[in-house]
Amino acid sequence: MSGRVYRLHSTLELPLEDVMEFFENDPELPPEVEDVEVTRRNNTLILKAVAADDNLSKYTPTAQLKASVTENRVYEEEPPRAGAPRWGEEEEEIPSELVEFACFKGDRETVLQNTALQYPMFLVLQEIAKIAEKGTLTAITESDDELHATRIVEGEERPATIEVVENPSKGGSGSGGVNWRDNKFIS
Repeated sequence: MSGRVYRLHSTLELPLEDVMEFFENDPELPPEVEDVEVTRRNNTLILKAVAADDNLSKYTPTAQLKASVTENRVYEEEPPRAGAPRWGEEEEEIPSELVEFACFKGDRETVLQNTALQYPMFLVLQEIAKIAEKGTLTAITESDDELHATRIVEGEERPATIEVVENPSKGGSGSGGVNWRDNKFIS
């Protein structure tokens, strides 16, 4: 399978426990990826592809997914709105717990790093997006010489299209840019 990832934007957030469980249950990985190494460094989660192909040099950095890990308080029920007066009542503490979340947020270079096995690791990210209850994954990819649009919102695949538009910076006179070749301030 060949493929490339041209554009990617992610706002995915899911409990760290769900991500760990996903990999503990031996998910079906793309054929190019033998395994995924899961590493946590402080507040960063790194999911690194282990190549199935022995021909890939051990010095070639394989693609990795990067997520920040944050702690959020999760309430069993909706907390009362702030500012509403509650005269004569004692405040009850609403049961809650601190949950660590893996946040895959950013564009391609932030979330999906390195080029070797980048497309297969994008496919792994797609599977993670399908179990996320919060956030969106959008991407433009190419596989088998065809462009594909991906859009997953809160774990559900949604229709997506690719629209080709004229690039405003090309063509037309007076592009508004700086002419670096004839700039009197640069010697």
